[in-house]
Amino acid sequence: MKLGILREEKIPVDRRTPFSPSQCKRIINDFPNIEIYVQSCKFRCYSDHEYLLNNISVLEDISFCDILFGIKEVPIDRLISHKTYFFFSHTIKKQAYNRDLLKKMISLNIRMIDYEVLKFDNGKRILGFGRYAGIIGAYNGLLTYGLKTNLFNLKPAHLCFDRKEMDNQLKKVILKNEKLLVTGKGRVGKGILETLIKLNVTEVNQNDYLTKEFNYPVFLNIDVLDYNERIDKKKSNFLDFINNYKEYKSSFMKFVSKTTIYFAGHFYANGAPYLFTREDVRSKQFNISVIADVSCDIDGPVATTIRASKITDPIYGYNKLTEDEDDFMRDDVVAVMAVDNLPCELPKDASKDFGENLIKYVIPILHSNNSILEGATICKDGDLTQNFEYLRDFINA
Repeated sequence: MKLGILREEKIPVDRRTPFSPSQCKRIINDFPNIEIYVQSCKFRCYSDHEYLLNNISVLEDISFCDILFGIKEVPIDRLISHKTYFFFSHTIKKQAYNRDLLKKMISLNIRMIDYEVLKFDNGKRILGFGRYAGIIGAYNGLLTYGLKTNLFNLKPAHLCFDRKEMDNQLKKVILKNEKLLVTGKGRVGKGILETLIKLNVTEVNQNDYLTKEFNYPVFLNIDVLDYNERIDKKKSNFLDFINNYKEYKSSFMKFVSKTTIYFAGHFYANGAPYLFTREDVRSKQFNISVIADVSCDIDGPVATTIRASKITDPIYGYNKLTEDEDDFMRDDVVAVMAVDNLPCELPKDASKDFGENLIKYVIPILHSNNSILEGATICKDGDLTQNFEYLRDFINA
């Protein structure tokens, strides 16, 4: 079986890769029936030379490979018929900008296996870059706070050689008695905590966070039922919230007068209550100084996120009164960090983390008609698969 690693060709350039050179070497050693070929690339986080040093073939044309691995969508004019592809297709939510991509893959008899829907039997996702989004997003939030308060100055993550250098920068962080709030307990939320824990910030429970003052920095990690409650005040549980989210309202405002920095790492489902609105932000209670919105839903549950920001210019200000963008250094303006492609700031580390899970859970089952692969196959044999029949009206529109 011949595996090909594609060059990322979507603009803006993405330097990530599914497998590092050393991971490619491991796969070949551990799976003798697999060959790997890498498409030459000048901007990948690992150079062609690094792959060659690991005895991995680097070529311009890898169209002879059976399975092609990428990260982001493959440009339509680069698709090769009758191949199996792995990448993030961004089609499962009926994203209009990728309708033609899906239609083309179907017409070319491509088998499209989407990383986003590779799941264990319990429904939990196997792959994702959420962990590194959280790790880097938390760092960027601290960087933002350092700039806004003039307490410290961190080197931007994308200018660090790797995570080790970024983590060393955390030694510069100066915190006094700030309260840090984290929403989400999935991959992103756990990634945020990885960074905060390196600061030796003390975790406290919700009651203490809301009722006590501390002479040292603390953090609180909350989940969906901590900031949502039933409108009728009845008891709730996670399953009830998932099935009846329209019967809930946000209770997030109880945290805003106590929080200095807010790290948003939650998953938001369309139709669920917003955490806070623009009107909420106008409240005199709203004391949050910095918001690191790792989830980055524009004009959504975190009202201050009015646009995504760029890696090279990650911070903007949200004026509480005008609801417009403003100078984030002003006292009455909330500093917002809303970079929507955070893992790209540390492409080597993010790629290694992603590749490890591919090696552990996907590579061993490539030869089989495994239910995991079948469940993540959006199209094959010139048509949608049964699991994705709901996309029929989307491709016919």
